[in-house]
Amino acid sequence: MPPQRFREQFRQIQRSMPGVPLAMGPDDAGEFLYEKGVVLAREGEEAQVVEDTVRGHFRTFAAGAPDRVRRLGPAGNRSGVVRIQVSDPGEGDAGGDPAVAGALRALAAVEGRAGRRMVTRNHVVHIAVNACPGDEPVPVARDARPNPAVAETDGEPGEDAERVLVVDTGLMHDHRSYPPLARTHGDAQVAECDDDGILQQYCGHGTFIAGLVAAVAPHTDITVSGALNDAGAVLEHEFGEKLFDAVEAGGWPDVLSLSAGTSNGRTDGLLGVDAFMRELCERRTLLVACAGNNGSATPFWPAAYADLPGYEDAVLSVGALRADGESGACFSNHGGWVKAYAPGERLTSALTGFETPVPYVYQHSTYDACRYGFDYACTCHHPRHMGLLSEDGASAKPDQVMFEGLAQWSGTSFATPVAAGMVVSHMAARGERDPRAARRQLLHAVEEFVDVRGAHKPALLPPTWRPVRVPAPTARP
Repeated sequence: MPPQRFREQFRQIQRSMPGVPLAMGPDDAGEFLYEKGVVLAREGEEAQVVEDTVRGHFRTFAAGAPDRVRRLGPAGNRSGVVRIQVSDPGEGDAGGDPAVAGALRALAAVEGRAGRRMVTRNHVVHIAVNACPGDEPVPVARDARPNPAVAETDGEPGEDAERVLVVDTGLMHDHRSYPPLARTHGDAQVAECDDDGILQQYCGHGTFIAGLVAAVAPHTDITVSGALNDAGAVLEHEFGEKLFDAVEAGGWPDVLSLSAGTSNGRTDGLLGVDAFMRELCERRTLLVACAGNNGSATPFWPAAYADLPGYEDAVLSVGALRADGESGACFSNHGGWVKAYAPGERLTSALTGFETPVPYVYQHSTYDACRYGFDYACTCHHPRHMGLLSEDGASAKPDQVMFEGLAQWSGTSFATPVAAGMVVSHMAARGERDPRAARRQLLHAVEEFVDVRGAHKPALLPPTWRPVRVPAPTARP
């Protein structure tokens, strides 16, 4: 991702996490965000080794202030990690963090001897991990049809209906006025609108995703956790605990749909979710996770666990197809760790219920070309008024649009619930009670494939999904 575009995301997420100084990494590259001045380590003996080693390194190489190295309280949760302060988070700017980089280097030899990672940055996990204007919803006509359309089924779901848990932002207060979500339950969205009645950014994200699951698999028992209600962002040390809370509130589900994550520049996962992922392997739950929207082959976690030994059956990583289904969407992450692709560009679902229209504010975008170099009118500049994350060069007066229920949205966030719905729909049709077996069967039986950056990958296409014509490139002066 171009660093200037990544800085737009930084500003937006920093506003959503006041009081948490953030930095861009690694070393000012546009790849991920993390908490300044802090590293993570496993609680217990390893945390003490990290403290002592970093303190000694700073003392020997004058790389930092040894007296500032201290533990920020006990772990106290099931994620099994503790935060260790290595510098004053208020010092310097957002362009990287030399003290954190020094702390990581200090542990390199120790980690090499131990054969495992012992320290990491405290990454920001987020539902919108890039600065693409296509991350914003587009209003559609009140009489528009959802896409995928709601599949036809007979009768009502029984007590043994397949269960999907969506971990995301919460449900809009009037979501049940949208018929496919009449039986959906879970956490309410916190602070839907600001003091002026304007819909807060990313509000409706969880509702939109639940609507996609309900469209593809109408007989599914859907629960929405609002674990990511804070504008879709959470620090890594809290993420594992929130996942534990979500699955234990109503019991481990058949499928957990997760449209959030982060890259971290590594190939061995996230330390903050290590305990959760190990517990997941002991359960029967299938984690369906988004591949991320950075247009990169760099592993994106937790989706990339699908490529790690021992997790192959427990995780399905999902990338997004272009609106016409002919290729991967330009924004979608890719690579061998992405195991399937599903429609994820310009899908239509419920952003809110249908009781009260709500306004949303956009800034005008000055992006004339796809930032990934593609020559079709992708979500990076379609429609042209998108670009709330843009500040540089944005017009002084924003657009205000109204949502009356349905919206159109693009991202791997939305390919994920489509794939989750196809897994549970397969379970219902075949009488399969094991979601991981259903994953294997579904991918084995798939009849559609797509070429994504030279790789031949399974395409999970719901029967009710309608391809959308890809517009011709916009003429440039």
